[in-house]
Amino acid sequence: MPSYVIPAKCTGCGDCVNICPSHIMRFTKSGIFGRKAVNIEPESCWECYNCVKHCPQGAVQMRGYMDFTPLGGAVEVYRDEKTNRVYWTIRYRNGTVKYFIFPIRTTPWDSIKPPHEAPEPSKDMLRTPYLSFEHEKLGGNKLGVELPRIKVPEVVKVEVRG
Repeated sequence: MPSYVIPAKCTGCGDCVNICPSHIMRFTKSGIFGRKAVNIEPESCWECYNCVKHCPQGAVQMRGYMDFTPLGGAVEVYRDEKTNRVYWTIRYRNGTVKYFIFPIRTTPWDSIKPPHEAPEPSKDMLRTPYLSFEHEKLGGNKLGVELPRIKVPEVVKVEVRG
């Protein structure tokens, strides 16, 4: 569901406008209430929650999905950079409140090798269910665990005469 802005909470700081990957968060024309953020194309919202997580005032909200937040409920997201966590609060119509806490799992900039810098995978790794370098990241044979092998059927050549 698309994001929306609560004008009374919005200070016009621009964090949501700067972070929106689909460029649908914009400012209203400055009037007697000053500039405020607004979602100009709700149907084009990617629902990435970037604007919700980055708003320091909590002015950007997201309409919840019907499967976990029925009509009349509310979803609030708060990002705490000190503890490196994202907090979700779901408020239901009947007054029930559920809280969820998730760690922020971003990797440091330039910490992932580009594919062209990676060495060629070994022939033995081609018959395992692992992706390239996944076995190394999971501990490899340091744990003394034998790699599971996939049984690959032999290729049978069939001639079609016609």
